[in-house]
Amino acid sequence: MANIPENLQYTREHEWLMPQSPTARVGITDFAQRQLGDIVFVELPRPGDRFEAGEPFGTVESVKSVTELYLPVAGTVTEVNTALNDSPEDCNTDPYGDGWLIEIQPSAPAELKNLLTPKQYQDYIAEESG
Repeated sequence: MANIPENLQYTREHEWLMPQSPTARVGITDFAQRQLGDIVFVELPRPGDRFEAGEPFGTVESVKSVTELYLPVAGTVTEVNTALNDSPEDCNTDPYGDGWLIEIQPSAPAELKNLLTPKQYQDYIAEESG
């Protein structure tokens, strides 16, 4: 069973978002990293880059595939986890901690209501896996 922290919100593309007023931290879920396998490279945007909700903002490369990352809500990138340049495996070993991807300044905070709760996400991956 995947680890699904209660303090986060989720997308159907398997990203998580942690509101940290006024910014929000974004990463991939435990379920996603398990599906991907060993992550060997992460391509992320630059601070100042702006994206709409659902727009690709980077990629994760694993031994199995290259997967696009999608922004949960519209916003501007304020910080990038540059430690992943040297340690992309942090996405596997600590997806909700050291393996975070970016921080954003949400431009439409109302979009947060469109994200999945932990229970909704758990039900979604159970349905997707079943």
